Parts: sequence; structure tokens; C-alpha cells
Amino acid sequence: MRTGEPLPAVGDVLAALATGLWHCDTAAGLVTVDAEAARLLGLPARQGTVTEAQVRARLHPGDWTEITGVVQLAAAEGTVAEVRLRVMDKRGRVVRVVRSRSLPSFDPERKAYELVGTLQEVTDPPPGTAAGSGGAVTGDWRRSREAFLLDAGRALAQARSTQEVLRVVANLAMPGFSPDGLAVFGVEGDRLTVIGHHGQRPGDENPFAQMSLETDYPAAEVVRTGRAVYLSSPEEYRARYPLTWPLAQRFGRSSWAFMPLTVAGRTMGAWMAGFAHPVAFTPDERSVLATVARMLAQALSQAGAAETQRELTDGLQRSMLPVLGPRIPGMGVAARYVPTGGGLQVGGDWYDVIALPQGRFALVIGDVQGHDVRAAGLMGQLRIALRAYASEGHRPDAVLARASRFFHDLADNPDDPGDLRFATCLYAEVDPATGTVETARAGHLDPVVRMADGTAMLRATAGGLPLGIDPDCDYPTTRLALEPGETLLLCTDGLVETGGHDLYTGWLRIRRILEGSDGDLEGLADTLVQAVLGPSSHHTTGPLPDRREDDIALVLLRRDPETGGAARRPVRRTMLTIAQAEPERIGTARRHLRDLLHDWPSEEQTDAAVLLLSETLTNVLVHTDADALLVAEVTGAPGERRIRVEVFDNGDDLPHKRRPGEMASSGRGLMLIELLADEWGVAPRGEGKSIWFEIYERGAGDSGDPDGPGAPGGGCAAA
Repeated sequence: MRTGEPLPAVGDVLAALATGLWHCDTAAGLVTVDAEAARLLGLPARQGTVTEAQVRARLHPGDWTEITGVVQLAAAEGTVAEVRLRVMDKRGRVVRVVRSRSLPSFDPERKAYELVGTLQEVTDPPPGTAAGSGGAVTGDWRRSREAFLLDAGRALAQARSTQEVLRVVANLAMPGFSPDGLAVFGVEGDRLTVIGHHGQRPGDENPFAQMSLETDYPAAEVVRTGRAVYLSSPEEYRARYPLTWPLAQRFGRSSWAFMPLTVAGRTMGAWMAGFAHPVAFTPDERSVLATVARMLAQALSQAGAAETQRELTDGLQRSMLPVLGPRIPGMGVAARYVPTGGGLQVGGDWYDVIALPQGRFALVIGDVQGHDVRAAGLMGQLRIALRAYASEGHRPDAVLARASRFFHDLADNPDDPGDLRFATCLYAEVDPATGTVETARAGHLDPVVRMADGTAMLRATAGGLPLGIDPDCDYPTTRLALEPGETLLLCTDGLVETGGHDLYTGWLRIRRILEGSDGDLEGLADTLVQAVLGPSSHHTTGPLPDRREDDIALVLLRRDPETGGAARRPVRRTMLTIAQAEPERIGTARRHLRDLLHDWPSEEQTDAAVLLLSETLTNVLVHTDADALLVAEVTGAPGERRIRVEVFDNGDDLPHKRRPGEMASSGRGLMLIELLADEWGVAPRGEGKSIWFEIYERGAGDSGDPDGPGAPGGGCAAA
């Protein structure tokens, strides 16, 4: 073309470049195309007006959906909308790929978009071409983007705290243009705050924290206007924001996107994504960033609300728990309460330490059914009632009986008759001077005693129904004796059953911890909680589904060990009462004895001791009308120990050996004791009697022990 000649007509130029023109009005639902645009869309090659439905029928369904999002984004930002479209034939095959570029505008009165643009055929790039490199956003990249957004949405929806949300965002791998630095800004009053960041060193956020919203900074502008800011190059950043460019320059990045975090029409902050490589921020890339920003805003809003709720409910729960008072002479106490995520993270687990007259005190632990505000409210009222009954001087059985009547009326919900609540509870009155512990139990777990030598045992205690079920229920008491150096554990079922455990496997887990501890109360309390909720607990789950939705409360009470010249070797001891009406407790007694002998080297001797215990207890229940009291203890140094088992009853008739016939079904008890025990005897006790036997650890009888076999009071003499 020679200088001075007129320019060719626009239509001729576009025809020469195989580029078509089109115009769309969404209010009318009509699209006007020229001949080239009609040909590219697979329509008759002539100028005319067709409906949106006719154009939509010629395009891939996924592309039409994409057009809507790109047009809305471009209209909001005042930019060009560009999208790649797959044109289909009647058999659903792709015949060509065209690029559409248009300038959309939105009419708020008509609530419609109007677009004028071009169509041009392009070559679909090979799979995997990155958007950041200037390639088309089609093919495999489009599918990767859709998969990325689905995964990102799922991960953000599952985040439960602000830190988890930030961790998810930091690990997002956006297809083709992943940022190497992120920052999330919030708003406090008229200032920006930095909620979190990734890709920068600690402290790098200081210049941006507490920045005024009027500052010439992209994030501040985003919060003021609610519109995204894209900066494709350092030159563009420096030209638009010269005052704050020196703050961003030192990070050495090439492109930035500042996205508004909007929830319910309110901009709550901004998200900065910084890129080490240049990014053109095509409409497709902007669409991905905008979608992630919307999901991020929702996730942060939900996490913030959940954290506020957790803080309030945790504060409510802890305000109802006692602060352990001054040290109790001769005793040490440690306690823990841990909400573990069930319901509102507030529930009915509690513990208490109540001062009583004459230097005594009471330990209380319990669990009101439920994980909601009502459970917490009922717990608070029940705790106050228990304190009042205890302060009046009632014995443990009377305290629980009164509490049950109180809770039965308290838990009645007239607004919801089906919402019946009950509470388990264990009340223990302790005398520090003697180590005596009197317990009453309402459907709660039995206490555990860790002996001075590290042996841990469940102590079976009498009990009644949970509080609130039967207002007239009785709660019998059980007396325990804490020896110097022994530790008493009271806990709720969350400590035992959390992590997929049942009562048995959970008890085994707790026993391993107790027997492996060094006796430090505070350290032991932390170890128990960590074993249930710490990282290692996920690798030691029980046989049931792994659920961690129950609160945990525990109290540890230790009697100080003896020191100086009065110190003596620790003794393992267990006591148990077996009533005439409870013959099934003989099985509990056998289990107690096996626990007492858990490290006894001879399995045969252990079996013999358990067999003789069954014989002596059964004899009391069969041949007398009295209850049986079992006392079993292990004494001596390892290798020279002895187990002494003594069974008391109130009967006056002394047992005697018999010679049963071959077909007799009884009469062999004393014969077995004489054969299997190293020493045994029967002793009158004023009212009643006791029968006892001793078994020595292998080799102990040869040690020269004056109390060994053959000592006065042995089996033959006593018989």
C-alpha cells in the first residue's frame, strides 16, 4: 500500500483474516452474525440474526457454561472477555476451535449483557499446554482446572480453623500458574491486618500489618473498591503504586493478583497471589483466581465463626470447672479437661475437688449425657448441688442419693419430653491422714489404682444406676485404702473409649501408660491425654471405628510416699467384698488376682493361686450365710516375693479336711490348698474366721527366710 492511499474497509480486512463479527443482546436472546462468523459457527454462511439457542446447539455444552462466567467477570472488571469454543457437528464431533473476543457491558436496568466481538479459527494446542506460557485454555488444561477447583473446594470446605484454611491455600497447585507466595489480609476498623502468609520469611509481613485502608497499596484498594487488581509486570506495579512498590520490590516477583474476599456482599479482606514468572492473567486465569477467592472467603468466614464458637463454648465449659486449691498435706492432685470435638465442643464432663471438715476432702467426676449447651448447663447445676450436699456433711451414699433425686427433677424437659438426660458420677471421700477412700458410684467407670511399684489395677466398687434414672436408687459405698506412693485415677469414658477402643482395650492402653510412668502427676496427666489425642494415638486405634467425639475429664490423686527411716518396701494389695447375692463377683476377684500377679514368673503358680482363690471364696458362699472379704497382697523383693491371699467371713464353723469318695462333687477344697500352697491356715477372728494361703516365688523357699515354709502356723498346725 502506497503512502496516502485510504485504508481498506474493516469488513474487507476481517474477511481477508478469516475473522467474523457478532453481536449479542441477552435481554432479547438474539445473536447477529456476519457471513464469516456464521460459517465458523457451522451455520449457513450469510449475514443474519439467530437465537441464542441456535448458537448454543452448535457449541460444546461445557464451553457455553464457561462463556457465562467469563462474560460476568470481564463486565465487572471492564476488560475484554476471551474464550475458546469448540464447534460441534450434528453427530457431536468437534469440527473446529474458535476464539471469541468481545467487550461486554451490563445494563442494570434491563439486567442484561450486551456484547460485540470477533470470532477466529485457531489451532487447539497439544495437551498440557500451560496458560501462563500464552497457550490456549482448552483441552486437558480445562479438565485439569475443573479437577483442581473441585479438589480445592473440597479441601477448603473441610478446614476447621483459620490455620487449616491457610495451610490448604498454601498447598494449592493451580494448573499452569501456581503462585510462589501468598498473603491473606483482613480488616480491623480502618486498617489492614495480615491474617497469614506463605512463601515469605517470618517478619516479612510487618510493613503490611496495620496499614491504613487509604494507603496506595493494591490490597487496600481491593478492600475499598471490592474489585480485583491484576499486575502482570513489575513495571505495571511501579507505575500504578509508586509509593508501596519499594515494599514489594524486595520479594523479586514478576506478577501479582490481589483478589477481594467477599462474603454476603461484604468485602472482608483481600488475597494476594504473587508469581515468580510473568502471568498474563487471561480471562480463564482470572476466572480460576476469582473462584478460589470466593471459596477462600467462605472458608475463612466459616472457620472464623467456628473458632469464635469454640472459644465461647470452651470458656463456658472451663468457667464451670474448679481451680485446684492449695496443696493437700500428704496428697498430690492433678486434673485435666479436654473437649475433643463432639457437638459444640461443650458438654457434660466435669470434675471437682471439695474441701470437707476435719481436713478431709471429696473428689467428684462425672458425665452428663450430651454435647450441647443444655448438657453443660445441667452439669453446672449438678456440680453446685453436689457441692452443697457434700458441705452439709452427708456420707458418699447420701450425697449421690440426694443428687439423683435433684437431677431427676432437673433433667425433666417439658418443652421436649423425649429429651431425657442422665448423668454418671463417682464420688470419693478421702482422709489424707490415713489414706482411706470411701467411694459411691452412679453408673460411672470404676477407679484405677497405680501401686507404688507401678502395678495398675481396676478397683471394683459397688454402685447404682446413673443419676436421674431412678430418684429412689441406693448407692452403696466401698472403702479403699491408698498406701504411701499409690495413685488413684478417676476418669470419664472419653479417656478409655476414644480412638476406636472399647472398655477392655481402652483399659489395656491406660494400664500400659500408668505402669510405664515415673509417678509425676502432672506429667502422667499430660501423657494420658496425649496417648488418647496425640499424633501417636492415630496409629494405636482400637477394634471399633475411630471416633474422637467425646470429652475427656480425669483426676489423679497420689498419696505421698514414705521417706527416711519409716520408708518400707512397696506392697501390692487388693481388697474386694463378694456378697452372697453376687456370686458373679468371684470372676472379678480372679481378675484382680491375675492383675496383681501380672509379672509373676511362674504361670503355673499364678494359675494355682487363682484356683485356690476360687475354692476359698466359693466355700464361703456355699457353706455359710455370710459375705466374703478378700485381701490379697504381694510382698518381698523380686525373686523372693510371696503372695498371701486371705478370705474373711462371719461364719463360726471352721472348715475341716474331708476324704471325699471317688464320685463326690465337693469336699476337695482344703486338699487342693494343702497340695498347691506353700503355707496355709485357718484363723478365728472373734466374729467369724479367715482362711489364708501363701505361695512363694520360685526359689524363695530356699533363701533362708524365717517366714518360709515350715514356719509356725503352717497348714498342718492350723488344720
